[in-house]
Amino acid sequence: MPSPYRAIFSAPGSREFSAAGFFGRMPLSMMGIGIVTMISQLTGRYGLAGALSATLAMSAALCGPQVSRLVDRYGQRRVLRPVTLVAVAAVAGLLICAQQGAPEWTLFVFSVGAGCVPSMGSMVRSRWAEIYRGSGRDLHTAYAWESIVDEVCFIFGPIISIGLSTAWFPEAGPLIAAAFLLVGVFWLTAQRATEPVPHPKSQHTEGSALRSRGLQVLVATFVATGAIFGGVDVVTVAFAEERGHKAAASLVLAVYALGSCLAGAVFGLLHVKGNPGTRWLVGVCAMAVSMIPLQLAGNLPLLAVALFVAGLAIAPTMVTTMALVEAHVPRTKLTEGMTWTSTGLAVGIALGSSAAGWVVDAAGAKAGYAVPAVAGALAAAVAFLGYRRLAGPAATGGRGQDDRHLRTDDDEHVA
Repeated sequence: MPSPYRAIFSAPGSREFSAAGFFGRMPLSMMGIGIVTMISQLTGRYGLAGALSATLAMSAALCGPQVSRLVDRYGQRRVLRPVTLVAVAAVAGLLICAQQGAPEWTLFVFSVGAGCVPSMGSMVRSRWAEIYRGSGRDLHTAYAWESIVDEVCFIFGPIISIGLSTAWFPEAGPLIAAAFLLVGVFWLTAQRATEPVPHPKSQHTEGSALRSRGLQVLVATFVATGAIFGGVDVVTVAFAEERGHKAAASLVLAVYALGSCLAGAVFGLLHVKGNPGTRWLVGVCAMAVSMIPLQLAGNLPLLAVALFVAGLAIAPTMVTTMALVEAHVPRTKLTEGMTWTSTGLAVGIALGSSAAGWVVDAAGAKAGYAVPAVAGALAAAVAFLGYRRLAGPAATGGRGQDDRHLRTDDDEHVA
């Protein structure tokens, strides 16, 4: 492990909570694509599969920030465990209804319940922020590491989910995803020493973290960015099936995540300088441009190459996003603020997967890649329009008025 990464793990308990976060985040890459694979196998209907995946993502988008707001006030252990049990029970209901051929409305009801999951990435990142508050360089490396973990989940998650559902039985992918969630959450919440201390109610300002104008830009852009991801997932599965190699979709999507993983690993080693808002804008535009070559891919190997290149822009953009969230959101709402970016992605994934599913049913898989291309163009447009809110100083200073002066030197490292 390169030295900057080795250094951040010198903090007691850091290896354990990061490992627990890995298991808890596996469902992020497994559940949606697992439902698409399961439903397409059981019914052959990509439109229904995409709609259920979209329902799951939309439910997660609505529930995630509310769960994180409760976590900021009451702590991770008290909130995450009961919420996770509800989600796992809903997944069980979804699988039973799908296997038994129950009415479609029951699938949508249980998909809503299955979306009641905590944002595990935000929970782990808030622990890093608590440990390395005031050390911008270490926090930059920690956020880069967590982006690598995210991408490792997206490398192996689809392979496991699609592979089990196609080789074992259709419901296997979502079932194992639920097991990962249960293990990850209970392991993380058992680690009390590194859990951020809840902030007393008196320290919480009125309203949501989303009142931050900078956070609003990040979330709005991430809605379009999520549509890229949701569209690519659904269309790639259909593209591979049209060519007689449906199981290969997991490998192609893993290559997409591998590109992001490698870029994130390198980015975490860099001592980057400059305006993080500008760097974020460049990253969003790079993701948008990278969707264009997908329209030209005529076979799976070419598609894999195009997706690998497209993945190179993802992790650096996500790392910069976390730094911007910390700069624009009050300390007492940090977990909620980080979750709102995940919410934007979830909403976008819902829209993108649903739209892609209908386009695939109507015009075929290759036409479906127009969905992420349009979403990328929209993301770049929103980023340009909101750039001025991110380029200037944050109104909150990220950590509150009292310690804003502490950020000056560290921001030169994070920027």
